[in-house]
Amino acid sequence: MRLRSLMFAVCATALMAAPAITAFGQIPAAAATQDPRAAKAEMYMSGKIGALITDLNIGARFVGGGKGVVYRLGKRGEGRFLLADPHTATTRELVTEAVLVPLLTAQGAKIDGPADIRLQDYDLETKVLKVSASGRDWLYDTGTGALKAAEAPAKPDGVVSPDGKWKVVARNYNLWLIEVATGKETALTVDGSYDRRYGQNYPLLGDMVAANSETPSNDVSVQWSQDSKKLLTYRLDRNGSYIWHAVQQNPAGSQFAREFSYVYPTAGAKDVPQIHPIVVDPAEAIKGNAAITAIDAPAQSLLWPGDPALYWDEGRVIYEWQQRGYGEVRLYEADPATGKAEIRVREALKPLVTVTSTAIRNTSELGGYLVISERSDWAQLYYIKRGEDPDGGKALTKGNWEVTEITHIAKNGPILVTGIGREAGVNPYYKSLYRVDLSGKIVNLTPEPLDHETRVSDDGQWIIDRMSSPIEPTRTLLRRASDGAIIMELGRADPAALLATGFTMPEPFETFASDGKTKLYGMIHRPANFNPSKSYAVIENVYTGPTTHRFGESYDDNVVAGLNGLAQWGAIVVTIDGRGTSQRGKAFRLPAYQNLGEVGLDDHIHVLKAMKAKYPYFDLDRVGVYGGSAGGYDTARFVLRRPDFYKVGVASSGNHDLRLDKAWWPEVSMGIADDATWERNSNISVAGNLKGKLMLIHGDIDDNVPVAASLRLSNALIKAGKPHELVILPNTNHAVMQPYYWNKLTSFFATHLIDVK
Repeated sequence: MRLRSLMFAVCATALMAAPAITAFGQIPAAAATQDPRAAKAEMYMSGKIGALITDLNIGARFVGGGKGVVYRLGKRGEGRFLLADPHTATTRELVTEAVLVPLLTAQGAKIDGPADIRLQDYDLETKVLKVSASGRDWLYDTGTGALKAAEAPAKPDGVVSPDGKWKVVARNYNLWLIEVATGKETALTVDGSYDRRYGQNYPLLGDMVAANSETPSNDVSVQWSQDSKKLLTYRLDRNGSYIWHAVQQNPAGSQFAREFSYVYPTAGAKDVPQIHPIVVDPAEAIKGNAAITAIDAPAQSLLWPGDPALYWDEGRVIYEWQQRGYGEVRLYEADPATGKAEIRVREALKPLVTVTSTAIRNTSELGGYLVISERSDWAQLYYIKRGEDPDGGKALTKGNWEVTEITHIAKNGPILVTGIGREAGVNPYYKSLYRVDLSGKIVNLTPEPLDHETRVSDDGQWIIDRMSSPIEPTRTLLRRASDGAIIMELGRADPAALLATGFTMPEPFETFASDGKTKLYGMIHRPANFNPSKSYAVIENVYTGPTTHRFGESYDDNVVAGLNGLAQWGAIVVTIDGRGTSQRGKAFRLPAYQNLGEVGLDDHIHVLKAMKAKYPYFDLDRVGVYGGSAGGYDTARFVLRRPDFYKVGVASSGNHDLRLDKAWWPEVSMGIADDATWERNSNISVAGNLKGKLMLIHGDIDDNVPVAASLRLSNALIKAGKPHELVILPNTNHAVMQPYYWNKLTSFFATHLIDVK
């Protein structure tokens, strides 16, 4: 009776708040297409705007380990596929789309209008180009001119040993060894069960729904030693973790609902599954002897269904362990014969180790370990020689900037790393690629004051650099990795067709925070044919998750973005990064610690007021906000915690009570929190603050953030007597973007914000 009452109240309240919503139905076609602004918005949505920019992403990739670079140039339907030789800085044409199109149509490919043919790969040895078109992959022999459909890769049937003699499969939560030549089977484990499984993780709800089974096909997580004599895997114990139950109300092909039970560890839960690394000796199993050796290291708490950081290195076992609450991270090296493990690297910081700004890399190339650590309050690179103090290490980089990724390691060095914020006078979010020696010498290989999206060849000799800014079109360059010298320009984006439509380019914005010294950054997106004499409602697209930042550094991030589509409805759309977000140093992010409910709110309002001071056409009496996932949580907290400023919000897939979210994401910032702290950071606890208009949207089979999060916030709003809208999208997972969602979002902002005078 309680469930029935709750669902009735939700539906009744939603329908009272928005008569246009029908229960799980389709929005009437007339309502979706009447407004002429919809067509303009559609032109600038991310799926279409890219076609108006020639050579924005030429798909350049290395082939032959770095011996060549294959890429595509030209407008859609007029493309050329080319191969560049880094050693000679020369280019030759492989084929044109004019040649490929008739070959494709002859093979049955359906091509309407300009052909959308996408580069996949090129084999230097066979001279075969792989492309995708009309929903499948194709192989074009550049030597003979023949085209054929690519065969779909066979689904792996077990994990085969390096010598090809054995394979391992999973069955009924146990592992089995199969001799390839004879098919003879041997049980490697015998005590597997739902609560105690070997070499397989928990399937996600989405996989269950797709397979219509609680036991869909799942990869076997075992790794053979190079000599084919040992297996590295794990035992996964449920450890009393709660079993969730989901109902798919509208399964395809059936009038009856389907129920699925699944394991989904949540933040703050007392009990979560535990992963125990083990080594299996197949020879002993064949003899009928005990075959399992446990690694003598703590079990890893499973905070999201996924395999642990566990792998072989030169006959030794490497295992990365993270303490629950992220107070400590360790890298173990273990003897597979005895299971004895030694700590090689240890990170232990207060209040916690932020794992999204930390990395540990076992490096046989250097005879030790590379660590990206915030021990200096900035994510810097350290080297620990094998056998030395696991808490120590030599600092290879220093300063108030961040190393974000280890990109390539050469034997005995150098190391190529991606970093941000090092160069004076350059936007601190722009990425650069650096060459770092073990002596600590550092060279910027991408010195232009722009954002550099780089890819390094396998041999470490060459760099593909997609160089741009939010307003500077992308140039794709080929560089030499030894000194960063530009060998050749492969392509340059041409936005002429886009600009001819009247498109208004986005604008980067920066101002100081209320302390007068901390820079804050944002982006402004205006409608096409913008008129500064008018007054515009302002809509913020928000994602303040401390694991990342919202500012888009590149041309792609800002020009090919759905924000431009929303702006065509007659609003200014902005993004802002306040304090509490990542990659600006530990002090900048730390305000988020156990404070996700309040962090950044006043910084966002401060930036919007600074924008208004510069641009009077910002109407701050009409401010809305929208976002998805953690951005959905943000949207609701903005509207609920600053209700006099943020008047309208559309929150999709939001983790409104962090205790209903997958454990890893909230605990990265919350650590080990008590119930009062979790409650203080819940949107449900402030539901009674709602003054404006709020729409909650969620997919009914979301396996990232359960639909329960939005239902419980809706229930709290109902109990507080707060009208709102609730949209449950059937057969929809975490990604809610679809025509119905977009129609609901745009019409909601048009009705309650943009068209309000």
